[in-house]
Amino acid sequence: MTVQATPQELLGLFPPGSSVDADGGLVVGGCPVGELAERFGTPALIVDEVSLRARARRYAEGLAARWPNSRVAFASKAFPCTAVYRLLVEEGLSIDVASAGELTLALAGGADPASLVLHGNAKTEAELRMAVRAGAGLIVVDNFDDIDRLERIVPEVRGAGGEQAVLVRVTPGIRPDTHAAVSTGQEGSKFGLTVPQAKEAIARLRGSDRLRLEGVHVHIGSQILDAEPFGRAVEAAAGLGSFAVYDLGGGLGARYTYDDRPPSIEEYLDTLVGAARRMLPGDAEIVIEPGRSMVAESGVSLYRVVTVKQGEPVFAAVDGGMGDNLEVSLYQQRFEATVATRFGGGAPHHLVGRHCESGDVLSTAVPLRDPRPGDLVAVPVTGAYTFSLSNNYNGALRPPVVFVRDGEARAVVRRETYDDLRRRDLP
Repeated sequence: MTVQATPQELLGLFPPGSSVDADGGLVVGGCPVGELAERFGTPALIVDEVSLRARARRYAEGLAARWPNSRVAFASKAFPCTAVYRLLVEEGLSIDVASAGELTLALAGGADPASLVLHGNAKTEAELRMAVRAGAGLIVVDNFDDIDRLERIVPEVRGAGGEQAVLVRVTPGIRPDTHAAVSTGQEGSKFGLTVPQAKEAIARLRGSDRLRLEGVHVHIGSQILDAEPFGRAVEAAAGLGSFAVYDLGGGLGARYTYDDRPPSIEEYLDTLVGAARRMLPGDAEIVIEPGRSMVAESGVSLYRVVTVKQGEPVFAAVDGGMGDNLEVSLYQQRFEATVATRFGGGAPHHLVGRHCESGDVLSTAVPLRDPRPGDLVAVPVTGAYTFSLSNNYNGALRPPVVFVRDGEARAVVRRETYDDLRRRDLP
Protein backbone atom coordinates (compact mmCIF):
# COMPACT_ATOMS: atom_id res chain seq x y z
CA MET A 1 0.00 0.00 0.00
CA THR A 2 1.31 3.45 -0.93
CA VAL A 3 1.53 5.86 1.98
CA GLN A 4 1.84 9.56 1.21
CA ALA A 5 3.78 10.51 4.30
CA THR A 6 4.76 14.05 5.11
CA PRO A 7 8.45 14.94 4.69
CA GLN A 8 8.74 15.03 8.48
CA GLU A 9 7.30 11.53 8.81
CA LEU A 10 9.71 10.28 6.16
CA LEU A 11 12.63 12.02 7.87
CA GLY A 12 11.67 10.18 11.06
CA LEU A 13 12.77 6.91 9.43
CA PHE A 14 16.29 8.22 8.85
CA PRO A 15 18.93 8.32 11.63
CA PRO A 16 18.05 10.75 14.43
CA GLY A 17 19.55 14.15 13.67
CA SER A 18 19.12 13.80 9.90
CA SER A 19 17.81 16.89 8.15
CA VAL A 20 16.86 18.39 4.81
CA ASP A 21 18.84 21.38 3.56
CA ALA A 22 17.47 24.51 1.90
CA ASP A 23 17.75 22.89 -1.53
CA GLY A 24 15.70 19.83 -0.51
CA GLY A 25 18.67 17.52 -0.11
CA LEU A 26 19.03 14.91 2.62
CA VAL A 27 21.76 15.43 5.23
CA VAL A 28 22.91 12.51 7.44
CA GLY A 29 25.43 12.94 10.22
CA GLY A 30 25.98 16.50 9.10
CA CYS A 31 26.97 15.31 5.60
CA PRO A 32 24.89 16.09 2.48
CA VAL A 33 24.30 12.71 0.91
CA GLY A 34 24.95 14.13 -2.55
CA GLU A 35 28.51 14.87 -1.47
CA LEU A 36 28.83 11.40 0.04
CA ALA A 37 27.76 9.80 -3.22
CA GLU A 38 30.23 11.90 -5.20
CA ARG A 39 33.08 10.98 -2.85
CA PHE A 40 32.38 7.30 -2.17
CA GLY A 41 30.24 6.27 -5.15
CA THR A 42 27.07 4.21 -5.17
CA PRO A 43 25.74 1.89 -3.95
CA ALA A 44 27.02 2.81 -0.50
CA LEU A 45 25.97 2.03 3.05
CA ILE A 46 26.12 5.13 5.24
CA VAL A 47 26.18 4.70 9.05
CA ASP A 48 25.47 7.57 11.41
CA GLU A 49 28.03 7.01 14.16
CA VAL A 50 26.40 9.35 16.70
CA SER A 51 23.06 7.60 16.27
CA LEU A 52 24.61 4.16 16.72
CA ARG A 53 26.52 5.18 19.84
CA ALA A 54 23.39 6.74 21.33
CA ARG A 55 21.43 3.56 20.66
CA ALA A 56 24.09 1.45 22.39
CA ARG A 57 24.10 3.72 25.44
CA ARG A 58 20.33 3.67 25.63
CA TYR A 59 20.38 -0.11 25.77
CA ALA A 60 23.27 -0.41 28.22
CA GLU A 61 22.15 2.34 30.59
CA GLY A 62 18.51 1.32 30.42
CA LEU A 63 19.23 -2.29 31.32
CA ALA A 64 21.72 -1.40 34.07
CA ALA A 65 19.23 1.00 35.67
CA ARG A 66 16.60 -1.74 35.81
CA TRP A 67 18.85 -4.72 36.68
CA PRO A 68 22.39 -3.74 37.76
CA ASN A 69 23.89 -7.21 37.38
CA SER A 70 23.46 -7.26 33.62
CA ARG A 71 25.13 -6.71 30.29
CA VAL A 72 24.24 -6.07 26.69
CA ALA A 73 25.83 -8.32 24.06
CA PHE A 74 25.47 -7.11 20.47
CA ALA A 75 24.06 -9.87 18.24
CA SER A 76 26.67 -9.20 15.63
CA LYS A 77 25.19 -11.26 12.81
CA ALA A 78 23.13 -8.12 12.18
CA PHE A 79 26.24 -6.13 11.16
CA PRO A 80 29.52 -8.12 11.43
CA CYS A 81 31.82 -5.26 10.50
CA THR A 82 35.11 -4.68 12.35
CA ALA A 83 34.43 -0.95 12.73
CA VAL A 84 30.98 -1.64 14.20
CA TYR A 85 32.48 -4.13 16.65
CA ARG A 86 35.07 -1.53 17.65
CA LEU A 87 32.46 1.20 18.17
CA LEU A 88 30.18 -0.96 20.30
CA VAL A 89 33.07 -2.31 22.37
CA GLU A 90 34.05 1.32 23.03
CA GLU A 91 30.52 1.82 24.34
CA GLY A 92 31.00 -1.02 26.81
CA LEU A 93 28.99 -3.73 25.05
CA SER A 94 29.82 -7.42 24.92
CA ILE A 95 29.63 -9.29 21.62
CA ASP A 96 27.56 -12.28 20.54
CA VAL A 97 29.03 -14.24 17.61
CA ALA A 98 27.59 -17.10 15.61
CA SER A 99 30.57 -18.32 13.61
CA ALA A 100 34.35 -18.44 13.45
CA GLY A 101 34.26 -15.55 11.00
CA GLU A 102 32.31 -13.33 13.38
CA LEU A 103 34.61 -14.42 16.21
CA THR A 104 37.65 -13.38 14.16
CA LEU A 105 36.16 -9.98 13.32
CA ALA A 106 35.03 -9.35 16.90
CA LEU A 107 38.53 -10.00 18.20
CA ALA A 108 39.95 -7.72 15.49
CA GLY A 109 37.50 -5.06 16.70
CA GLY A 110 38.89 -5.24 20.22
CA ALA A 111 36.29 -7.40 21.91
CA ASP A 112 37.33 -8.90 25.24
CA PRO A 113 37.32 -12.68 24.65
CA ALA A 114 36.03 -13.27 28.17
CA SER A 115 32.87 -11.30 27.33
CA LEU A 116 32.11 -13.15 24.08
CA VAL A 117 29.03 -15.34 23.69
CA LEU A 118 29.27 -18.02 20.98
CA HIS A 119 26.09 -19.30 19.35
CA GLY A 120 25.27 -21.66 16.52
CA ASN A 121 23.02 -24.65 15.87
CA ALA A 122 25.80 -26.46 13.98
CA LYS A 123 29.10 -25.36 15.51
CA THR A 124 31.97 -27.26 13.92
CA GLU A 125 34.86 -28.85 15.76
CA ALA A 126 37.15 -26.14 14.38
CA GLU A 127 34.85 -23.32 15.55
CA LEU A 128 34.54 -24.72 19.05
CA ARG A 129 38.26 -25.24 19.26
CA MET A 130 38.89 -21.67 18.10
CA ALA A 131 36.45 -20.29 20.67
CA VAL A 132 37.95 -22.29 23.55
CA ARG A 133 41.47 -21.33 22.50
CA ALA A 134 40.48 -17.65 22.28
CA GLY A 135 39.03 -17.76 25.80
CA ALA A 136 35.41 -17.16 24.84
CA GLY A 137 33.46 -16.40 28.01
CA LEU A 138 30.27 -18.32 27.25
CA ILE A 139 29.49 -21.01 24.70
CA VAL A 140 25.80 -21.68 24.15
CA VAL A 141 25.05 -25.40 23.98
CA ASP A 142 22.51 -25.91 21.21
CA ASN A 143 22.60 -29.71 21.04
CA PHE A 144 24.15 -32.74 22.69
CA ASP A 145 26.90 -32.93 20.09
CA ASP A 146 28.15 -29.56 21.38
CA ILE A 147 28.57 -31.15 24.80
CA ASP A 148 30.40 -34.18 23.39
CA ARG A 149 32.79 -32.04 21.39
CA LEU A 150 33.47 -29.53 24.15
CA GLU A 151 34.17 -32.24 26.73
CA ARG A 152 36.86 -33.55 24.38
CA ILE A 153 38.22 -30.16 23.26
CA VAL A 154 38.45 -28.31 26.59
CA PRO A 155 41.08 -30.55 28.26
CA GLU A 156 43.05 -30.68 25.00
CA VAL A 157 43.21 -26.89 24.76
CA ARG A 158 43.19 -25.81 28.42
CA GLY A 159 44.77 -28.77 30.12
CA ALA A 160 43.43 -31.42 32.44
CA GLY A 161 42.00 -28.96 34.97
CA GLY A 162 40.61 -26.51 32.40
CA GLU A 163 36.95 -25.55 32.26
CA GLN A 164 34.61 -23.83 29.80
CA ALA A 165 31.53 -21.91 30.91
CA VAL A 166 28.38 -22.78 28.96
CA LEU A 167 24.70 -21.93 28.69
CA VAL A 168 21.95 -24.29 27.54
CA ARG A 169 19.65 -22.92 24.83
CA VAL A 170 16.02 -23.86 25.33
CA THR A 171 13.34 -23.70 22.66
CA PRO A 172 10.33 -22.45 24.65
CA GLY A 173 7.53 -23.24 22.18
CA ILE A 174 6.72 -19.58 21.57
CA ARG A 175 5.90 -18.36 18.06
CA PRO A 176 5.88 -14.55 17.94
CA ASP A 177 4.16 -12.60 15.18
CA THR A 178 7.04 -12.30 12.72
CA HIS A 179 8.22 -13.79 9.42
CA ALA A 180 8.68 -17.57 9.59
CA ALA A 181 12.30 -17.26 8.42
CA VAL A 182 13.24 -15.26 11.53
CA SER A 183 11.07 -17.04 14.10
CA THR A 184 13.26 -19.25 16.30
CA GLY A 185 11.39 -20.13 19.51
CA GLN A 186 8.56 -22.26 18.17
CA GLU A 187 8.22 -26.02 18.37
CA GLY A 188 10.11 -27.58 15.47
CA SER A 189 12.74 -24.84 15.34
CA LYS A 190 16.22 -25.92 14.28
CA PHE A 191 17.59 -23.91 17.21
CA GLY A 192 18.01 -25.06 20.78
CA LEU A 193 16.67 -27.93 22.82
CA THR A 194 13.09 -28.68 23.77
CA VAL A 195 12.28 -28.24 27.45
CA PRO A 196 12.70 -31.98 28.25
CA GLN A 197 15.96 -32.08 26.26
CA ALA A 198 17.20 -28.92 27.96
CA LYS A 199 16.56 -30.48 31.38
CA GLU A 200 18.53 -33.55 30.29
CA ALA A 201 21.42 -31.37 29.09
CA ILE A 202 21.38 -29.39 32.35
CA ALA A 203 21.58 -32.59 34.41
CA ARG A 204 24.47 -33.86 32.32
CA LEU A 205 26.39 -30.60 32.50
CA ARG A 206 25.98 -30.39 36.28
CA GLY A 207 27.94 -33.63 36.43
CA SER A 208 30.70 -32.50 34.07
CA ASP A 209 34.19 -31.67 35.37
CA ARG A 210 35.11 -29.94 32.09
CA LEU A 211 32.08 -27.78 31.36
CA ARG A 212 30.75 -25.32 33.92
CA LEU A 213 27.04 -24.72 33.57
CA GLU A 214 26.39 -21.01 34.13
CA GLY A 215 22.76 -20.86 33.05
CA VAL A 216 20.27 -20.91 30.22
CA HIS A 217 19.62 -19.03 27.01
CA VAL A 218 16.35 -18.32 25.21
CA HIS A 219 15.67 -16.50 21.94
CA ILE A 220 12.33 -16.44 20.13
CA GLY A 221 13.03 -14.59 16.89
CA SER A 222 13.70 -11.29 15.16
CA GLN A 223 11.69 -8.23 14.07
CA ILE A 224 9.15 -8.74 16.86
CA LEU A 225 6.82 -5.76 17.24
CA ASP A 226 5.05 -6.79 20.45
CA ALA A 227 6.73 -6.94 23.87
CA GLU A 228 4.44 -9.57 25.40
CA PRO A 229 6.17 -12.70 23.98
CA PHE A 230 9.46 -11.61 25.54
CA GLY A 231 7.90 -11.87 28.97
CA ARG A 232 6.76 -15.40 28.20
CA ALA A 233 10.30 -16.29 27.14
CA VAL A 234 11.56 -15.21 30.57
CA GLU A 235 8.99 -17.52 32.14
CA ALA A 236 10.27 -20.42 30.03
CA ALA A 237 13.86 -19.76 31.13
CA ALA A 238 12.81 -19.49 34.77
CA GLY A 239 11.06 -22.84 34.58
CA LEU A 240 14.38 -24.61 34.06
CA GLY A 241 15.68 -23.75 37.52
CA SER A 242 17.91 -21.34 39.42
CA PHE A 243 21.13 -20.26 37.68
CA ALA A 244 23.83 -17.61 37.82
CA VAL A 245 23.13 -16.36 34.27
CA TYR A 246 19.98 -15.95 32.21
CA ASP A 247 20.62 -14.90 28.60
CA LEU A 248 17.26 -13.62 27.35
CA GLY A 249 18.30 -13.16 23.72
CA GLY A 250 17.17 -10.31 21.51
CA GLY A 251 14.56 -9.89 18.78
CA LEU A 252 13.09 -6.42 19.28
CA GLY A 253 11.86 -5.12 15.93
CA ALA A 254 12.94 -2.00 14.08
CA ARG A 255 10.68 0.61 12.51
CA TYR A 256 11.07 0.15 8.75
CA THR A 257 7.80 1.67 7.58
CA TYR A 258 5.29 4.29 8.69
CA ASP A 259 2.94 1.58 9.95
CA ASP A 260 5.52 -0.21 12.12
CA ARG A 261 5.15 0.50 15.80
CA PRO A 262 7.79 -1.52 17.66
CA PRO A 263 8.05 -1.14 21.42
CA SER A 264 10.63 1.39 22.50
CA ILE A 265 13.84 0.13 24.08
CA GLU A 266 12.44 1.24 27.42
CA GLU A 267 9.14 -0.61 26.93
CA TYR A 268 11.01 -3.73 25.87
CA LEU A 269 13.30 -3.57 28.91
CA ASP A 270 10.36 -2.93 31.22
CA THR A 271 8.71 -6.12 29.96
CA LEU A 272 11.86 -8.24 30.27
CA VAL A 273 12.96 -6.95 33.65
CA GLY A 274 9.42 -6.90 35.01
CA ALA A 275 9.16 -10.61 34.23
CA ALA A 276 12.65 -11.21 35.62
CA ARG A 277 11.77 -9.57 38.92
CA ARG A 278 8.81 -11.89 39.27
CA MET A 279 10.50 -15.09 38.20
CA LEU A 280 14.31 -15.01 38.32
CA PRO A 281 16.73 -15.04 41.25
CA GLY A 282 17.53 -11.48 42.31
CA ASP A 283 21.30 -12.06 42.25
CA ALA A 284 21.41 -13.61 38.76
CA GLU A 285 23.12 -11.90 35.83
CA ILE A 286 20.85 -11.00 32.92
CA VAL A 287 22.27 -10.83 29.40
CA ILE A 288 20.36 -9.47 26.41
CA GLU A 289 21.39 -9.68 22.76
CA PRO A 290 19.94 -6.89 20.60
CA GLY A 291 20.96 -7.04 16.96
CA ARG A 292 18.58 -5.58 14.40
CA SER A 293 17.17 -3.04 16.84
CA MET A 294 20.69 -1.90 17.72
CA VAL A 295 21.92 -1.06 14.22
CA ALA A 296 19.00 -0.84 11.77
CA GLU A 297 18.03 2.81 12.18
CA SER A 298 21.62 4.09 11.90
CA GLY A 299 22.05 2.87 8.32
CA VAL A 300 21.11 4.51 5.02
CA SER A 301 21.68 3.01 1.57
CA LEU A 302 22.48 5.32 -1.33
CA TYR A 303 21.89 4.44 -4.99
CA ARG A 304 21.94 6.11 -8.40
CA VAL A 305 18.96 5.80 -10.72
CA VAL A 306 20.08 4.05 -13.90
CA THR A 307 16.83 4.03 -15.86
CA VAL A 308 13.14 4.88 -15.49
CA LYS A 309 10.70 2.70 -17.42
CA GLN A 310 7.23 4.16 -17.94
CA GLY A 311 4.14 1.98 -17.82
CA GLU A 312 2.03 0.36 -15.14
CA PRO A 313 3.80 0.24 -12.80
CA VAL A 314 6.56 2.75 -13.39
CA PHE A 315 9.95 1.18 -12.68
CA ALA A 316 12.87 3.16 -11.31
CA ALA A 317 15.93 0.92 -11.54
CA VAL A 318 19.06 1.68 -9.53
CA ASP A 319 22.67 0.54 -9.53
CA GLY A 320 22.25 -1.85 -6.59
CA GLY A 321 19.54 -4.21 -5.37
CA MET A 322 19.52 -7.72 -4.00
CA GLY A 323 23.32 -7.82 -4.05
CA ASP A 324 23.41 -5.26 -1.22
CA ASN A 325 19.90 -5.66 0.26
CA LEU A 326 18.58 -9.21 0.30
CA GLU A 327 15.98 -8.56 3.00
CA VAL A 328 13.15 -7.93 0.55
CA SER A 329 13.73 -11.19 -1.32
CA LEU A 330 14.28 -13.28 1.82
CA TYR A 331 11.73 -11.82 4.23
CA GLN A 332 9.51 -9.56 2.08
CA GLN A 333 10.65 -6.69 4.28
CA ARG A 334 9.18 -3.33 3.27
CA PHE A 335 11.53 -0.35 2.85
CA GLU A 336 10.66 3.27 2.20
CA ALA A 337 12.75 5.50 -0.09
CA THR A 338 13.11 9.01 -1.50
CA VAL A 339 14.92 10.89 -4.20
CA ALA A 340 17.66 12.21 -1.95
CA THR A 341 18.01 15.63 -3.57
CA ARG A 342 14.23 16.20 -3.85
CA PHE A 343 13.25 14.86 -0.48
CA GLY A 344 9.81 13.31 0.00
CA GLY A 345 6.62 13.21 -2.00
CA GLY A 346 6.09 12.04 -5.55
CA ALA A 347 4.16 9.39 -7.42
CA PRO A 348 4.31 5.63 -6.75
CA HIS A 349 7.21 3.79 -8.38
CA HIS A 350 8.52 0.26 -8.17
CA LEU A 351 12.09 0.77 -6.99
CA VAL A 352 14.03 -2.18 -8.42
CA GLY A 353 17.62 -3.33 -8.68
CA ARG A 354 19.87 -4.24 -11.57
CA HIS A 355 20.17 -7.98 -10.94
CA CYS A 356 18.75 -10.59 -13.29
CA GLU A 357 15.85 -11.67 -11.08
CA SER A 358 12.25 -10.50 -11.09
CA GLY A 359 12.47 -10.68 -7.32
CA ASP A 360 15.18 -8.01 -7.28
CA VAL A 361 12.90 -5.35 -5.82
CA LEU A 362 13.85 -2.80 -3.18
CA SER A 363 10.37 -1.36 -2.65
CA THR A 364 7.02 -1.52 -4.43
CA ALA A 365 4.79 1.50 -5.00
CA VAL A 366 7.09 3.78 -3.08
CA PRO A 367 6.57 7.54 -3.63
CA LEU A 368 9.46 9.11 -5.56
CA ARG A 369 9.50 12.66 -6.83
CA ASP A 370 10.25 12.65 -10.57
CA PRO A 371 13.21 10.24 -10.51
CA ARG A 372 15.55 10.57 -13.48
CA PRO A 373 18.71 8.72 -14.55
CA GLY A 374 21.57 9.96 -12.42
CA ASP A 375 19.39 10.96 -9.47
CA LEU A 376 20.39 9.80 -6.03
CA VAL A 377 17.94 7.60 -4.08
CA ALA A 378 18.18 7.10 -0.30
CA VAL A 379 16.70 4.09 1.50
CA PRO A 380 16.52 4.35 5.32
CA VAL A 381 16.76 1.69 8.04
CA THR A 382 19.36 -0.45 6.25
CA GLY A 383 21.88 -0.84 9.07
CA ALA A 384 20.84 -4.40 9.90
CA TYR A 385 21.56 -7.47 7.76
CA THR A 386 22.21 -5.65 4.48
CA PHE A 387 25.98 -5.80 5.04
CA SER A 388 25.70 -9.34 6.45
CA LEU A 389 23.78 -10.64 3.44
CA SER A 390 25.57 -8.70 0.70
CA ASN A 391 26.75 -10.88 -2.15
CA ASN A 392 28.34 -11.00 -5.59
CA TYR A 393 25.31 -12.02 -7.62
CA ASN A 394 25.84 -11.12 -11.28
CA GLY A 395 29.41 -10.21 -10.31
CA ALA A 396 28.22 -7.25 -8.25
CA LEU A 397 30.82 -5.47 -6.17
CA ARG A 398 29.84 -5.24 -2.52
CA PRO A 399 29.51 -1.60 -1.47
CA PRO A 400 31.60 0.39 0.99
CA VAL A 401 30.56 1.18 4.54
CA VAL A 402 30.95 4.87 5.37
CA PHE A 403 30.76 6.29 8.90
CA VAL A 404 29.51 9.88 9.20
CA ARG A 405 29.75 12.16 12.21
CA ASP A 406 29.58 15.92 12.74
CA GLY A 407 29.99 16.64 9.04
CA GLU A 408 32.97 14.29 8.62
CA ALA A 409 32.92 11.03 6.66
CA ARG A 410 35.29 8.09 6.53
CA ALA A 411 35.12 4.75 4.79
CA VAL A 412 35.52 1.83 7.20
CA VAL A 413 35.01 -0.87 4.57
CA ARG A 414 36.17 -0.20 1.01
CA ARG A 415 34.19 -1.04 -2.09
CA GLU A 416 35.11 -4.36 -3.64
CA THR A 417 37.01 -4.36 -6.91
CA TYR A 418 36.95 -6.71 -9.88
CA ASP A 419 40.34 -7.94 -8.72
CA ASP A 420 38.65 -9.02 -5.49
CA LEU A 421 36.25 -11.17 -7.52
CA ARG A 422 39.22 -13.07 -8.95
CA ARG A 423 41.33 -13.17 -5.80
CA ARG A 424 40.45 -16.78 -4.89
CA ASP A 425 40.81 -18.12 -8.42
CA LEU A 426 43.45 -20.80 -8.92
CA PRO A 427 45.42 -21.38 -12.14
